[in-house]
Amino acid sequence: PLKLRLRFCCNATDLLYLTKKNTAVNQSITYETSNRVYKDFPWSSRGHLGRCAVVGNGGILKNSSCGREIDSADFVIRYILSDVGVKTDLVTINPSLLVRHVSVYGNASLMIPAFAYTVCTAVSIKTLQVLQPIRPQQPVVFFSPYYLKTLDRFWKGLGLKEKRLSTGFMLVNMALELCDDVHLYGFWPFDINLKQQTLQHHYYDNKPPKPFVHAMPEEFIYLLQLHSQGALTLHLQPCL
Repeated sequence: PLKLRLRFCCNATDLLYLTKKNTAVNQSITYETSNRVYKDFPWSSRGHLGRCAVVGNGGILKNSSCGREIDSADFVIRYILSDVGVKTDLVTINPSLLVRHVSVYGNASLMIPAFAYTVCTAVSIKTLQVLQPIRPQQPVVFFSPYYLKTLDRFWKGLGLKEKRLSTGFMLVNMALELCDDVHLYGFWPFDINLKQQTLQHHYYDNKPPKPFVHAMPEEFIYLLQLHSQGALTLHLQPCL
């Protein structure tokens, strides 16, 4: 099954975050999208998870009434904070926007792509330095570029051709490996829904994704295949 293949190939259980266990002091860190290296660096992972909700940002979320269902999950993973439900255990964030709005995240773990691109590192470390004194209870973790590179190779080997996996797709893979039961909300890359009604691109705006970086429709085909195989559940209709 895919869960075991992901564990064998990518190992989100141990390698999703940069931690003291998987990153030695003074170890050089290679960026996800280049061969440049960063020298230095930190965390701690969480064990077995039950029912997980992974919340994307597709326009299909708007007026979906799925908040209560999302909040009922054991663990809620969000790609940026949404107002569809309130429970959040892990959220990916843009560090340049974080500090002004940090209180809305509660005590959720904040995941930052510090080593995706070289321009991300300084602002990510600055965010960590600013947050630690004022919110010491707020876990801040950095995506491991090693995990993301391995995950990228895994999916390219299965035929998924895109410059970089979308963050939402990365989070789905993490959930597939770590959770017993994975439910996806807001994953729909099209401008009409199943009832042929027009949708905006995101539930909060209609800004299109950057061209030539992600291949959202192609990712969705793989998610649909995983849904049909019972590996995860795609929620594409309003919740009751």
